[in-house]
Amino acid sequence: MDSFKKLTSSAVPLEIKNVDTDQIIPARFLKATTREGFGENLFRDWRFDLDGNRIEDFVLNNETYKGKILVAGNNFGCGSSREHAAWAIHDYGFKVVISSFFADIFKGNALNNGVLPVQVSPEYLQELFHEIEKDPNTQIEVNLEAEKITILSTGAQSGFEINTYKKTCLINGYDDIDFLISNKAEIEKFEISRV
Repeated sequence: MDSFKKLTSSAVPLEIKNVDTDQIIPARFLKATTREGFGENLFRDWRFDLDGNRIEDFVLNNETYKGKILVAGNNFGCGSSREHAAWAIHDYGFKVVISSFFADIFKGNALNNGVLPVQVSPEYLQELFHEIEKDPNTQIEVNLEAEKITILSTGAQSGFEINTYKKTCLINGYDDIDFLISNKAEIEKFEISRV
């Protein structure tokens, strides 16, 4: 995984509540066993009609909105536990998803796959949507080390919480195995002390 400390980017607003993992990546695309290629089918049934034509009024098809941050409605990632949802979001190019609530399994899958889920208050989420609507180029700074998000044009900030272990992994670009390897010397020292 890539190291993540701070990201400044514009955002794509998906002001829809209760987005489930089948909407994020439909089940018919879950046949692959590697993480690559899922981004092209992110929100497939919202982005394209049955004939494969783009649905122009869907936000991901709107050239006005770009960036590495997805700002989503409340209860994002509910439904089935498919890890492919996090794969699709990451493969599409999003590094951060902001919502006022995440399903627990989705949140864990996102963190395990290099996507930072930032949970904010419903009020701050609405402020984000408002500022992006006013100016689609609104820059948002997500500082993982400080656990803080800032709308740069207004200075409005919000803190967020993240599991200390997952924070360490994201900052260093570690998956679970990398983390264990990084602690090899301490593990060996502990083993010797137990003999």
